[in-house]
Amino acid sequence: MTVAVRHDWTVAEVNALFALPFMDLVFQAQTVHRANFDPNQVQVSTLLSIKTGACPEDCKYCPQSARYDTGLEKERLLEVEKVLEEAKKAKAAGSTRFCMGAAWKNPKDRDLPYIEEMVKGVKALGLESCMTLGMLDQSQAERLAKAGLDYYNHNLDTSPEYYDQIITTRTYQDRLDTLDHVRNSGMKVCSGGIVGLGESANDRSGLLVQLANMPKHPESVPINKLVKVKGTPLENVDDLDEFEFIRTIAVARIMMPQSHVRLSAGREKMNEQTQALCFMAGANSIFYGCKLLTTPNPEENSDMQLFKKLGINREERHQDPTELEVDLPLGPITEDTDLFYDATARMS
Repeated sequence: MTVAVRHDWTVAEVNALFALPFMDLVFQAQTVHRANFDPNQVQVSTLLSIKTGACPEDCKYCPQSARYDTGLEKERLLEVEKVLEEAKKAKAAGSTRFCMGAAWKNPKDRDLPYIEEMVKGVKALGLESCMTLGMLDQSQAERLAKAGLDYYNHNLDTSPEYYDQIITTRTYQDRLDTLDHVRNSGMKVCSGGIVGLGESANDRSGLLVQLANMPKHPESVPINKLVKVKGTPLENVDDLDEFEFIRTIAVARIMMPQSHVRLSAGREKMNEQTQALCFMAGANSIFYGCKLLTTPNPEENSDMQLFKKLGINREERHQDPTELEVDLPLGPITEDTDLFYDATARMS
C-alpha cells in the first residue's frame, strides 16, 4: 500500500479517521506501517535527565515546574563524564539513541559548552544523540548541530486551541519557532504531544494536524499518555481510555507514514496487551529504562520479555564512521566556574 505523504490535513479528516471502527483503523495503520517499516522492529532510546527541577515554566502536567510542590528534589546540571557513563550503560543495554533532557525554559550561552561536550562524547560512543533543553534561538540550534546533535525534541503538547489551558509561560508560536530553528540548522526534529490532559477529541486531532502539516514531518513523533503526578494541577484529571490512546497512535501512523511514532510516557502503567496493540497500530519506537526524566518506565528486562513474546527486534543503527571523528571531552568538569554553575538556582 503506497501512501502519499501529505501536509494538508484538516481536523475534519482526522476526526473521520478517529471515528473508524477500531479494527478498521488499526488495520489501515498497520498496512501503512508495513509499507514504510519493518513491522517487527522497534527503535530503542534511553532518556536521561541532565538537569532536574526548578523549571520556571507552568506546564500543568510537569513535576519539574518550580511552581508546584511535587516533592521532586532539585539537581544541578550533571557533569559531562557522568552523562557519558550513563550513555555507555544505555548502549550496553541495547539503546541506539541517547536522549538528554534539562528542565530549562531555554539554555543560556554559558550552558552550551558543556552541552556540546556531552553531544560530542555521546556521538563518539557510536550512539545517536538527542536533546530537549526548551526553546532555542537560531544561533543555539546551529551550535548544537555543529557539535553533532542528531535530534532535538520539542513537543507541541496539545492543540493550539487547548494550549493556553495547559501552559501560559510560552506561546504555541514559541514552540513552532524553535522547531523551525531546529529544522533550519539541519538537525532532525523530534516532536509530538501528550494526550489525557483533559483535552477534547477535537484537540487530539488538532495536535496531529499541526505535526503532520509541517513542511517536513518530524522524524520522531512521541505520543505521551499523561502520567498524573501529585502536586500538579492535573493530578485529578480523568484517565484517558486506553482504546482512545491506541487510536491516537494509529492516526499518527497514517498521517505521518515515514516517521517513527514513539510509544512514550505512560507506558509503565500499560499492560502487555495494550502495548502490543500500540505496536500493531504503528508505534515503532520506545524509551528504554526505568525512568523518563522523573516518571517511571518499564524495566529493561520486562521490555525485552515483551519483545520476545511479540517477535520484535530492536532496530539497529549504524553511525557513519566519519560522524564519529569528534573531540572527546578533555577531562572532568567538576567545579563551579563562569560556565558551570548551580543551574537550580536560576529561575529564568
